[in-house]
Amino acid sequence: MLSPKTISIIKSTVPVLKEHGEKITTHFYQTMLAAHPELNNIFNQAHQKLKDQPRALAESVYAAAANIDHLEKLLPAIEHIFHKHCSIGILPEHYPIVGKYLLQAIKDVLGDAATDEIIEAWREAYGVLADIFITKEKELYKQMEQQPGGWAGYRPFIVDKKVKESCVITSFYLKPADGKPIASYQPGQYISIRVKAPDYEYTMIRQYSLSDAPGKDYYRISVKREDGTDQKPAGMVSTYLHEQIQEGDIVEISAPAGIFYLDQEKETPVVLLSGGVGMTPLISMLNTIVEKQPNRKVTYIHAAINSEYHAMDDHVRTLAQQHENIQYYVVYEKPTEKDRAQLNFDKEGYVDQKWLASVLSTTDADFYFCGPVPFMRTVRQALENMGVPADRMHFELFGSTGVNVLAK
Repeated sequence: MLSPKTISIIKSTVPVLKEHGEKITTHFYQTMLAAHPELNNIFNQAHQKLKDQPRALAESVYAAAANIDHLEKLLPAIEHIFHKHCSIGILPEHYPIVGKYLLQAIKDVLGDAATDEIIEAWREAYGVLADIFITKEKELYKQMEQQPGGWAGYRPFIVDKKVKESCVITSFYLKPADGKPIASYQPGQYISIRVKAPDYEYTMIRQYSLSDAPGKDYYRISVKREDGTDQKPAGMVSTYLHEQIQEGDIVEISAPAGIFYLDQEKETPVVLLSGGVGMTPLISMLNTIVEKQPNRKVTYIHAAINSEYHAMDDHVRTLAQQHENIQYYVVYEKPTEKDRAQLNFDKEGYVDQKWLASVLSTTDADFYFCGPVPFMRTVRQALENMGVPADRMHFELFGSTGVNVLAK
């Protein structure tokens, strides 16, 4: 779809994008949001401040340039972006705005090095990429709206129940305000929740995994309260949900989306590995297996700081006791004295390859893992060393993290 000349020019910019990509995308967001402040209602301001979003976009732009002659290679890797865009409400009319300020940022940062020929090549390439995104997202929007119980955009839901699961995690049971049916979903998918805090100018959107099996008359999300540290501020939405949203309040959510979910067509053994609040999509998978595939073997491994931070432990222990096909292991980084007295964990410290190999009866399984990036890097490397093929490893990254983060 692109001329050989355009492809050659784009490929020639790869080294420059590797060196200056994050500076370009940071400038892009600053100028675009200054000119179109209404887009602050869509883009995560916390990710802007922490540089997560510019960094992720820089990685995506670099990947697009490096693979511009084989764009089909990118589609599997960026499918998650299609889902995220549809979940937060990115529309076709947003793409010309993004294109304008992205090209301007390239010109502003690179100066004379960004010749008219280079800018024109990138304009052409961006047009092709935008058309791909618009087409794919149009199809996904249509699927989300036309499925039974589906809808477009955001729909009001009532907080039917609020349950504290640990010292930092609380579950919210959400039922549709109109009382009509809700869309089903794949175990592991997420919804976007949109809230407007009284003291904040813009609406805020965050994605949260659905933490129960599908087929209920409610959606459940289990949210970790992100407290502030010296390195980062407190999570605005998670704090607002924990401290301000009460049972009976209304929130707006999008239809379920996401490409990280349990393959229910298989009967192969499943290994679920979670760290911290990364357990939310995996609990959905576990509950689904119990309900739909009661003979499928499951090994669930969860890592937490200690029992005070460990959500839904009683639930998983009960399932493991009631079902012979479920094995359950717990790893605590810093067990409390009560944990030591009760012997309610299997390993102190962190998940590592040696211990993982000792508790797994087979590596001929499908592995699903989710949690903090260091946890996921360790798990992925361990599984690779143990000979698990890439197509048997399935994982979810929270936030706006770029596609290459686990390789770092």
